[in-house]
Amino acid sequence: MAKEAMIRARIEPHLKAEAESIFEELGLSITQAITLFYKQVKLNRGLPFEVRVPNKTTAKTFRDTDARRNIVRNKDKREMFDKLGLL
Repeated sequence: MAKEAMIRARIEPHLKAEAESIFEELGLSITQAITLFYKQVKLNRGLPFEVRVPNKTTAKTFRDTDARRNIVRNKDKREMFDKLGLL
């Protein structure tokens, strides 16, 4: 099938650059990445990932993180798991 349809979209420049860097690491062109996304939407008959409205705690965490507040730093994953009580 001939590829004749075009997609145009505006996106934040830093997001575009970061995503394109990842596509490059994966060996994908932008066209291939978009085609892959569209094929997954078709196969899943919807978005190929879960999309939800965050609960109040998650929304607050996002706001705090964006504002660089209440961030807990760890030297490694072992320390993080220990602080979370998962070890």
